[in-house]
Formats: sequence, structure tokens, C-alpha cells
Amino acid sequence: MARKPSRLEFAVIGLGRFGRSVALNLIERGHTVLGIDRDPNIVQQLADRMTQVVALDSSNEDALRAVDIVSFDTVVVAIGSQFEANLMTTVALKQLGVKRVVCKALNERQQYILTRVGADMVVLPEHEAGARLAWQLSEPHVLEHLNLGHGFSVAEVKVPAPLVGQTLMQSGLRRRYGINVLAVNHNGKMIVTPPPDYVFKRDDRILIIGADASISTFCDLSS
Repeated sequence: MARKPSRLEFAVIGLGRFGRSVALNLIERGHTVLGIDRDPNIVQQLADRMTQVVALDSSNEDALRAVDIVSFDTVVVAIGSQFEANLMTTVALKQLGVKRVVCKALNERQQYILTRVGADMVVLPEHEAGARLAWQLSEPHVLEHLNLGHGFSVAEVKVPAPLVGQTLMQSGLRRRYGINVLAVNHNGKMIVTPPPDYVFKRDDRILIIGADASISTFCDLSS
């Protein structure tokens, strides 16, 4: 029996266009999200769309403690217009002991500085759309992702260890998970529409299509 995909708890600080995109995409994928912004108007606008949303100064450690920020699996700092606030928030989160801090940077200089103060991951919005980052955060086994809309996606994933040595037919991916294999990348060679007797090898990458929930369940095999 396939396991249900794991659900994680995220906090997203800074609910501008990028932060909002990350937060709402994570919620759509079934995760719990605390949204944080210092602007009460933005908080009010998103109150009905997010799991929980609060207005506070994220550079204030006491304010972060009050919302139990260290209990979240990942905190995304999506403050863009004020780098000082972004930097001070990142420092505060690391000092409090947050497990994983992911930051938004506007340029490579900011990316370098945020990495130096302890950010676990720094993304440049022009390269990482919010929806794609949400997939990276919640499904680290997904190497590439294309949203098809209406809850369906194409994703490239590394073959989970339990499938190594099995044929495509034996794996029963369509029957067990509701996903179809479009192609297999084996040692740089692309095999489009692999035959049923294709044997999965270690380090194979497979391109699959299916419902987002089905892809998440399949990715749990790698956990």
C-alpha cells in the first residue's frame, strides 16, 4: 500500500508577489503555512487564503519566539525591497535555531551575504519562480518540475532505490501511483517511452506525468 505523502510546516516571511506565490503553492500541495508580513493590510487581504497569517516585525526575535518560529520545518524569507530587513531576519532566525532558512535575494551580491550569515538556501526570483520553489521545498527528490495546471505536473525524479532492478512493468507505477513514465535518462542517454521490460538502474532519472498528489506519494519512496 502506498504511503501518504508527508506534510510539512512552513513559515513564509514577506508576502509580496514572490512570497505569496510560494505560500499559496505550498498550501495547495497540502502543507501547513504560517504567513508573516509587517503590513497589516497585506495580512488582512490574505487571511482567508492562508492557513494562518500574522503581522509582525520579523527582525524582532521576541516577536518570532511568540509565533514559535523554531517549530517550523522550513522558514522562507521572501523580503525583497528592504535587504537590511531580509538580512536581520535571516540572522535572527539562525540565532533562534530554525532548522532550515531559505532566502530570497535580488542579486548575486545579496546571495553571497545571506549565505555567509547562515542561510541554508538562497534563490534569485528571476531564476526561481515561487511555484517551482514550493516543489523544491516540499519534494526535494524532484529534480525538475513543470506545472500543467489543474493539479497535474510533469516532473523529473531520480529513480527511488526500491525500484532499482525492477522492470517498468513490475514497478506498476500506473496501477499503484497513477503516474506514467514519459522517458528515462540513463547515463545521459534519453529513452523516450521506455518499453515494459526496461530495467531501472541506479542513478536513472525518469520523467513522469500525473496528478500532483500522485507524484508526491511516489516521491515518498525515496524518503
